[in-house]
Amino acid sequence: MRKALIVLFSLVVSSASAQQATTGTAANYPAPLNLTAEQDHQQMMKQLGIKTLRPGPSSDPKAPNAANYDEAKANPYPNLQEVLTLKNRKKVTTPAQWWNQRRPEIVEEFEREVFGRIPKNVPKVTWKTMISEREMVGWIPVNAKQLVGQVDNSQYPALEVNINMTVVTPANAKGPVPVLMMFSRSALPAPAQPPKESLEKVNVAMKKLLVETDPSLKAVFEQYPAYNPIVAPAPSFGLPPAGDPPTPQQLLAAGWGYVLIEPGSIQADNGAGLTKGIIGLVNKGQTRKPDDWGALRAWAWGASRGLDYLETDPAVDAKRVGIEGVSRFGKAALVALAFDQRFAVGLIGSSGEGGAKLHRRNFGEAVESLTSSGEYHWMAGNFLKYGASDATFGPKTANDIPVDAHQLIALCAPRATFISYGIPEQGDAKWLDQQGSYMATVAAGPVFKLLGAKDLGVGYDYKTAKMPGVNVSLLDGHLAWRQHDGGHTDAPNIKYFIPWADRMMKEKVISASGK
Repeated sequence: MRKALIVLFSLVVSSASAQQATTGTAANYPAPLNLTAEQDHQQMMKQLGIKTLRPGPSSDPKAPNAANYDEAKANPYPNLQEVLTLKNRKKVTTPAQWWNQRRPEIVEEFEREVFGRIPKNVPKVTWKTMISEREMVGWIPVNAKQLVGQVDNSQYPALEVNINMTVVTPANAKGPVPVLMMFSRSALPAPAQPPKESLEKVNVAMKKLLVETDPSLKAVFEQYPAYNPIVAPAPSFGLPPAGDPPTPQQLLAAGWGYVLIEPGSIQADNGAGLTKGIIGLVNKGQTRKPDDWGALRAWAWGASRGLDYLETDPAVDAKRVGIEGVSRFGKAALVALAFDQRFAVGLIGSSGEGGAKLHRRNFGEAVESLTSSGEYHWMAGNFLKYGASDATFGPKTANDIPVDAHQLIALCAPRATFISYGIPEQGDAKWLDQQGSYMATVAAGPVFKLLGAKDLGVGYDYKTAKMPGVNVSLLDGHLAWRQHDGGHTDAPNIKYFIPWADRMMKEKVISASGK
């Protein structure tokens, strides 16, 4: 019943908003462009002067351009950029040099060439609590809130962006708790139900309304007088399912809370949506410029706005907020952790190309997989240049990208950063290049060490680095690695992540501000 009322209310609000868009202030603004992903991709190529892009490798091993899985051919560009060498070739030997010189250099190149820049005029987000109630997750009482972050659209009323987020914290906590923000659909864990007496009133009213809508239903209700349209859920006292409890239950049992932030409510996961969402709102419904942000940076921006809210929530320890994601949202979680130093810890699951995987590797997914496919919208327009075979500026390859994944991981230092993968046999495909991600993690280590944090503890020779065995944990430092024996998920690593994160967030290192 409550869900139906919420849907009805949403329809009324949407109708009013649509009416305003045609009769009110929005009528003074041009409508947002409606392009297909292919059309948007082509216009970006035209802006950049690209005539032809190399096709990405095929996941079909029988295809002429099948992806390479031969380690002997995997490193055509074996030399990575020196993470602790300035562009003027001077070595970085102090934390101050990192914070004031080298880190800004790396950030600038990632923003310009890879993920895009957050516009200076990005509008303010105002958070509103839609539902706040006491619930139960398993046997744990929780306080659950469903929120909407309304983005100010006064400069372009033709588009609305409302960020959906759920915050769940243990009800019996004695003080603020750490929370893990996860890119996921925003939903309450166990919406509270009305008591029996109230439910009876709802059913009487529902039956009356149904009969008014369809009088023939009166005979049905008379024939089945005990039937009720809405039935209270029966309590469950069965045995728990085999295996580990769900991630939310593990977090709550360990004294954490969790946050679900819905990436699609920030920015659509397709090229056709680039003139909508937060990117379209800032651009007033027009197409991107080459260094404008892509979806990964937009999702990360949304996570930061969620963190803005958490800093005002007394139930949350805002100094111990983590960020998590898997696959494309693992990429987004890594971007969020790298660019927003307020996130204390990250769990980066199966992130692949554009995440923890080295661009310079020729193994499975490749740069061309992003530049020539339906996934280009994740990146800045400028990233397309590195897949060009014919362009006004000449051909470019992955080796021309001024930064790589090891530097993205290094931007997270000295904060606790857990790189997680599964195994191909269970669905975490070789396409993701687990070995290339391990090499990037090894190569990021010197920055963690420079800032007083613990690295993987395996040295820094990324060229010869071999992954540890499956289920072998490298969790002694702030930079961590673990490949579990499950599939395309980080759930099997949660039981290792939580105690590791608790321990690492207690250890003092040089502050993220460098002061």
